[in-house]
Amino acid sequence: MNISFKIYMAIGIGGMFGAVGRYSVSILFESVNGFPYATLTVNLIGCFLLSLLLHHEAIKKRLSPEVFAALGTGMLGAFTTFSTFAVETIEMGATQIGLAIFYVIISVFGGLLCCFAGYKLAIGNKKVTRS
Repeated sequence: MNISFKIYMAIGIGGMFGAVGRYSVSILFESVNGFPYATLTVNLIGCFLLSLLLHHEAIKKRLSPEVFAALGTGMLGAFTTFSTFAVETIEMGATQIGLAIFYVIISVFGGLLCCFAGYKLAIGNKKVTRS
């Protein structure tokens, strides 16, 4: 089995788990007053986990390229959803513009904050040097 086929298979398997996880969260979190809690939840969790995965040296060293691709591109790629975020924002904006703006702000800044938290957890106390 050649390596690229292994990676494609790994991404597909990871994607299956991510999509099932995404659907499961949508069942757990119902939309309340038109606010999409499920999408916000998966996107914030995904921001944190992808940043942690990409920046944690010990994790990266232990994972094969196939498992790394399965987790990052496959599972987290299928778990998070920018397109749903965009559609929900447009739909919400048609009737509740203030809530739609709040959703965009909390999604973007919350996502950045979660990414930063994952990054800081991954690098720990290591000093980052710029070259």
